[in-house]
Amino acid sequence: MTGTRRTPLSRERLLGAAITVADAGGLAALTIRSVADELGVKPMSLYHHVANKEAIVDGIVDVVFGEIDLPTADGRWRPELHRRAHSARAVLRRHPWATPLMESRAHPGPATLRHHDAVLAALRAGGFPFPLAAHAFSLLDSYTYGFALTEAALPFAPEDAHAAAPDFLAQFPAERYPHLVEFTREHVLRPGWDHGAEFGYGLDLILDGLEHRLAAVAPNAPTHPR
Repeated sequence: MTGTRRTPLSRERLLGAAITVADAGGLAALTIRSVADELGVKPMSLYHHVANKEAIVDGIVDVVFGEIDLPTADGRWRPELHRRAHSARAVLRRHPWATPLMESRAHPGPATLRHHDAVLAALRAGGFPFPLAAHAFSLLDSYTYGFALTEAALPFAPEDAHAAAPDFLAQFPAERYPHLVEFTREHVLRPGWDHGAEFGYGLDLILDGLEHRLAAVAPNAPTHPR
């Protein structure tokens, strides 16, 4: 009698299972045992592929970096970094547990290093001198990760904000918080309001500022249509 052949355990399968666990229950749910249960194997078998839980976290953060679109170093820095930022936000919405970990790893993996190198390459090819490239790198990541953290912490999903706002607003007396009530009624509850659109608005402000600063410090930098 021929038995069912199991797919051999590999580091790739292990990390895929770990991401499934983290996506479902957050980082607190991620343990050697929970990953083993997801894979249907004994916990000890995981140690053939990773040293400990921290190695798993290193690995899954690297997988997340690998899902973000890489900018190209063709000199068109603004559209490339615009595309990369929107891709990063989309990826972090799928994996909200990853946001506070993205720059936390003492042992970054190849996808992480490749990603950072590509961002710097796009900035340098666009004419950014090293100091301004460093400022741009920090500013763009701080904004993207910060927005992702805020989005993940909202008491309701952004797409449900319009429906949830009246009940949420009912907790706050209008006479005590008149500006908050006015803002919600006149802005948030307007048809077509989209919290996610705030990301693109803020990103464009940052890119406008970087473009202006680049023109001041490197007037001979290449210019391209947005």
